[in-house]
Formats: sequence, C-alpha cells, structure tokens
Amino acid sequence: MYKFMLGFLAVAMFSFSSFAQQTVLSGTVTDAKTKETLPYVSFLISGSTKGGRTDLDGKYKIVLEGSSAEIKFSYIGYKTQARTVKAGGSQTINIQLESESTQMDEVVIRAGKKPKYTNKENPAVELIRKVIANKGRNRMENYDYVSYSKYEHMQFSLSNVSDKFKNRKVFKNYQFLFQNQDSAKIGGKTLLPVFQQEKLSDNYFRKDPEKMKTIVRADKQVNFDERFIDNKGLSTYFERMYQDMDIYDNNISVVSNQLLSPIADGAPAFYKFFITDTLVNKQLIELSFTPRAKTDLLFEGKIYITMDGNYAVQNAFLTVNKDINLNFVRALEAKLEFAQNPDKRYHLSKSNLIVDFGISKNGGTGFTGERTVTFNDYLVNQPSPDTVFNGASQLIVAADADQKSDLYWANNRPEALSAADTKIYGNLDTLQSIPSFRRTMDVVTLFFAGYKDFGPFEMGPVNTFYSFNEVEGFRLRLGGRTTPALSKRYYFETYGAYGFTDQKWKYFLSGTYSLNNKSIYAFPQNYLRASVQRDTKIPGQELQFVQEDNFLLSFKRGENNMRLYNDFYRLDYVHEFENHFSYSLGLRKWKQSPAGSLYFSDAEHAKFGGLNQINTSEVTLQLRYAPHEKFYQGKVYRTPIVDKYPVFNLRYTAGIKGLAGGEYSYHNFMGSIDKRLYLSQLGYTDMTLEGAYIVGQVPFPLLSIHRANQTYAYQLNTYNLMNFLEFVSDHYASINLDHNFNGFFFNKVPLLNKLKLREVMSFKALYGGLRNENNPAKNDAAMQFVRNPDGLQITNSLNNEPYMEGSVGVGNIFKILRVDMVKRFTYLDNPMVSEWGIRARVKFDF
Repeated sequence: MYKFMLGFLAVAMFSFSSFAQQTVLSGTVTDAKTKETLPYVSFLISGSTKGGRTDLDGKYKIVLEGSSAEIKFSYIGYKTQARTVKAGGSQTINIQLESESTQMDEVVIRAGKKPKYTNKENPAVELIRKVIANKGRNRMENYDYVSYSKYEHMQFSLSNVSDKFKNRKVFKNYQFLFQNQDSAKIGGKTLLPVFQQEKLSDNYFRKDPEKMKTIVRADKQVNFDERFIDNKGLSTYFERMYQDMDIYDNNISVVSNQLLSPIADGAPAFYKFFITDTLVNKQLIELSFTPRAKTDLLFEGKIYITMDGNYAVQNAFLTVNKDINLNFVRALEAKLEFAQNPDKRYHLSKSNLIVDFGISKNGGTGFTGERTVTFNDYLVNQPSPDTVFNGASQLIVAADADQKSDLYWANNRPEALSAADTKIYGNLDTLQSIPSFRRTMDVVTLFFAGYKDFGPFEMGPVNTFYSFNEVEGFRLRLGGRTTPALSKRYYFETYGAYGFTDQKWKYFLSGTYSLNNKSIYAFPQNYLRASVQRDTKIPGQELQFVQEDNFLLSFKRGENNMRLYNDFYRLDYVHEFENHFSYSLGLRKWKQSPAGSLYFSDAEHAKFGGLNQINTSEVTLQLRYAPHEKFYQGKVYRTPIVDKYPVFNLRYTAGIKGLAGGEYSYHNFMGSIDKRLYLSQLGYTDMTLEGAYIVGQVPFPLLSIHRANQTYAYQLNTYNLMNFLEFVSDHYASINLDHNFNGFFFNKVPLLNKLKLREVMSFKALYGGLRNENNPAKNDAAMQFVRNPDGLQITNSLNNEPYMEGSVGVGNIFKILRVDMVKRFTYLDNPMVSEWGIRARVKFDF
C-alpha cells in the first residue's frame, strides 16, 4: 500500500490524527406509502456541492463541518424533501418520500410470507441470460476492424480534508493547495488533488490475425522529484488499480482485485436480479442486481438493457456493498455509458471510476482516486493500413508525447478541465520547490526506502546497518551509492561491514556505465557493470527484495552457523527492450571458503583437493521475457505489479577450467515460469514451475542448493520447513502453488464474515537427484556432504522421493497479517527436522 501512498505522504502524514468538529449524518430513505427502502436517492447540502446517493438498501451517510445546514432529498417520481441539520455530533434522520404522481383510491393487498428469491421462472434472470447469450455479438471482437481515439484522465486526491487539518502549522506554506478544493462525488467529501495524469491515444483492432495496437500521442502528468518517487512506476501502479472496465468480461479488475461482472457467464449463481423499471416505450429495461453474499467480491447497482434484439448494455451504474471484503475501500462507484454504432450495436463511449480509500470506514482523511475514459471517432469494419500493426509491441509512445503544449491539450481534450484541475500541475511543481516539503520527503524516503539523500550521493539502506548471526556475531555495515545528480552515465555503489566475532572485514564496490544515458534503475536498462565483493552468504539462500544482512532476518530458528566466505570479481552487461525481453551476459571469478561449522573435505576427511576453498570462473547468459510487465522501481529493487501475464526465465552458466584459476568445468541450465491464475470468485493462484540440470562433476557448493527458510516469516519462494543446506541436486524440477481464496468461504459464515478474513493455502513439491559422479555415497572422489558434531549427515540428495510441504492459513488479519500452519510431508527422519511450523507474513492487500 505504501507504494501509492509514498508520493502523497509528505502532505498527508499528519492527516489521520487531525479532526475538526464534525457532524456525522446518517439515515434511511423509504417510500412513505409502502415503507420500502429507496436505492440511489440523491441528496444535497443546500448552498453547496456536497451530496451523494443512498445505497441499495436506501441508507446514506455524510460528514459535515461547521454550522447547521439544510439537506434535500430528491428522487424521480417523488416530492423533494428538505430537513435541517444541527451542527455537531452524530445524527440520524430517516426520510419518507411521498409520490408526486396521481394516486388511485387505496387498494389493500395482503400477502403472506415474502417468497424466497429463486432463479427459476424469474423474468429478470431470463433477461440476464439473454444478455449473456448475446455477449459475443456486442463485443469489439465481433468486428473485423475497429479504431477509436481515447482520452484518459486520472486524478488522486486527499479526501475529507477538514478545516483543522488545513490550518495546521505544518501547512502554513502550502495554503495555495487548498484553493482548489472540489466536492467529492462519493459521500460529499471535500477533495484536495495531489496527482493528475492525462493521456491521448489512437487505438486499432484487427480480428484476423488478431492484434491490438495503441499509439500514445500525448501524455501529461504531475512529476515528482525522481530522487523520491518513480513517476513512471507511480503512474503504472495507478493504471493497474484503475484498469479499463469491460462489463462484457467475466471478471472486471478494480483496485488490483477481480470482481465478477453482473453479466458474467455464471452471474445468476452469485447475483440476485430484479426488473425495476421500463423506459423509452419499453425498449430499455432497468435491471437492478445485488450480491447473494454481501462480503463477496461482487458489484451491486443497475444496468440498462436494450430490447431491440441486441440485448446490449446501454448504461451501467456499479458500486459495492459496504460489507465487501476489500481493504481500505470506503466507497466505490463506476458509471459506464454506451453509444450506438451505425449497425445499431453499442460500444463503450465513456467510463468513470471513483474509489475512496481510508484507514477507517467511518471518516477521517483518506485518498480518493478517479479515472475517466472517453472514446471518440469510433469506426467499425473500416480496414486500417497493415503498417499500423507492424512491430511486435502493442504499445507505441510518440517521442514527443510528454512535451505537448498547453495549447495542444486545450485543442485536443474532448472535455475541458475545470479551473481547479488546470492548476494542479503548477501547484505540485510549486509544492516541490518549498524547502520544508523537500525535508519532509527526505524523512519519508528514509523511512520507506531506507536511503538518506545527500544530492550526488545517498547513504543506506538503513535496515542493513546492524545485524547479527552466529558466525559474524554483531555486524555493522555502512554504505551508499551515487545518484543521477552526480552523473547520468556513471554510477558507483559501495559498502563496508565488520563482524565482531569472526573479526573480518567485508566489502563491496561497483562501477556502472549507462549505455543509454538513462538512470541504470530506469526501464529499459542498458548498462555495463564491474564489481568486486567479499562477504558471507548462507549456502542456497537467495533473497529477492531484501539484503541478506537485513536486521529482521537475523532472527532464525535452529542452528545457523554454516556460512560461506565469498570473493567475487564480476563483469555484467544488461540490456532490456521495450517489449520486456531482456538478456544479460556475465563473467565471474568466484572463490568460496567455508565459515562456522561448514567444511570442505574428501572421503578421508582431509581438506578437499588439499585446499579449503573452491575457485571457479564462470560465463553466464540469462534470458528473460515478461510480456506486459509493469512494476514500481524503488531505490534498490524493482517491485513487480503482479498480473495475469507469465514471466519466463532461462539461464545458462558455464564453468571454465583453467580460466583465471578456475578449477572446474560444468554447464548449468535453469528455466522457470511464473504465472498468476485468476479463478474468478474462487480467488487466484500464484504458480511457479522451475527446473535445472547441471552437466559435469562438481563439489556440492556448485550444485543446486535448494532454497530453505529458517526464519519465522512465511516466504513464498522458499521451502519453509527445509533447513539450510539440507538438500542439493544436479538435476531437479519443482512446482510451487500459493492460492488465495479472497474470503470465498469465510464470507459465508455468520459473524466470521465481519472479520474480513481470507483463506490461503499452498503446496510445494521438489523432485530431483544426484548422478553417481556428484554423490559422495557413490563416488569417493566427490566432496563429502556436511555432518553435524554428532556425525549425522545434514546435507542430502533427493534420490528417494520428492520433498513436499503444504500449508493452510488465514490472511488479512488486521488487514496486514497472514499466518500459516505449515506441514512437511517427506524426509521427516533427517536430523533437526520440524514436521509442523507456524509462520507469519506481513503484506498489505486491497
């Protein structure tokens, strides 16, 4: 969650503790005659633009500030009604609206028990089934060619900003920001825009062979200082949360979750449908819908269906139930409008999505994001030139897209920006020039990213300054790196560390040259790096997004006194392409020496090869393809924004005997596929398939040492009940499945559904082995496996059976915590093995 909050935290870090005197007004709107609740009744505070609508149950809530006010309720077919609201406290005002149409003499009809909702012989369900049956002919893919222009407007704001918050001393230099307050479209909250982006593009679709092409003509956004914020990554993150909404898809992505469409193939099993009105001479049917389980990831609202034979959606209003199992989402509204083509079918002409986020659902400052997309110049079955579809990339960005003038935007926007929105770009530029704001951003960056900026040099990461382990004891480390303020071509990074138990210095130094005159951390990367390093490492421990000497990883279970001293001399070349294919070439001279209780020995328990070290020289080629990959680039690591697209990796490493002291010849082939599988209402599965094969006779530190975990944290990509250095292989295949049900079962359990918990489970299997030449039990010339002080062998091969473990757990505890009970199924007789374990993982999810 901090990834999208970081850019605004300098403004908002004081907001959650600030409250002004407020009036919290709530109630229910009903029909005065029938006493039935009235959904989507509009209400407005007189003399202002604050207002909103009731939900599907006729309930409303709004937070007011200041003196007493008047609130008006209006609904088509009913008389408008006004009430006076006194200032302060919480008030409940229930409204009964009277019909303004001419009434017949009263007819009293008494019915028995309300019939149970059923799909059988339900005209609303029969209608929605016709809509589902006709989805194919109402989609863009039904045409041979489609082209259109697209305008996107994204805005993120602080919401529900109070006068007390605005007048805090810390904001005395920022008052110009508050001149642009606007009324929110959800719940009547006041907004303060802090981010804005606009984009204009031309889009082309061809059915055979199928291809989609987007050419971005213009792109404009608020740009923060790159030392603090990855602007491109921030924009990408927002786009992931606010994707294009296609109601004809079975699932609609909203705030990184997938909600089942009300016209999905299986919608009647999850939604209740009601015909609530007929319009335009009965040629348009208003169909209301609500989830059967209010906490499930489903919409509620209304869709308007054409009765001209197309059974197409002409308009849609989508929202979510207040009890839905979404974190930090206080309210959500989406409006979809469709226009008619010359062939009498419909295409999406405009969409608007607003989501209000907050720590508390009952008030306080939060964030509101709004994305509006407008489609114009929509042409069907008019062939586009083949040259439009040339090239593998689906996205082309014009070279001058981010350099368009204000006049260009004024002439090309389909709708003019409001005066307040027009000032946002200038306001944020001015904000960043204020010294106090920059100091605040320094503190925020230090807290989240771990680096302190000093202009051309930044120091960090701070979470590695102090750590401890059984070999080094108390370890101190200090380091940093240069920034683009020094040079956009040359980058240097270094650290020094000292262990007070082993009394040894460790160090790292690298120099990098950017070949595309861009930051080496910016996509696409193209650089050459030379580095030297001496440090300790747990054999087989590979950490993706944290340093191994991270303080929090110092706490481990069991014995952890086996380490390697590694000396590296490396030369690496990395080249990424816009289509997200990349390759890297590396040369590495590597010396490994045992530390702690780790040792290298032969069958006679002498130093292996007469020396207590292993020297290798390697050449590595790595290929990676991640189609449509999006990520947020942090100070140290690139954090992927997980989506449905797979990621492919292939790596080949050759050890060359005789080159720069290399003692072994071998070939190591490794490949992996990562994929997220969305299963609609049953959640999603993250799957990893991996395999490797090593050709040649090598000592066990050069084999595949399988990733183990002896911390108390649940790690997705390691074996959580495997001990360090427990298994090695020269060939293996593995599968890793981690499934999140998104609360599908817990949502159906009374009382338990109030906690918004989510079920999780995982299964990991690893099958591998050792050929005789690398197995010391079959070859006396091979390096012996490690034994503990009692003489028990603690390093093993996987020749007998696969290693397997699984877990079941509960996620979303307090919205941030996942706890798993992990069980190990095989190799239970190995020394110091735990069959069961409890592991926890901290993760922010929506």
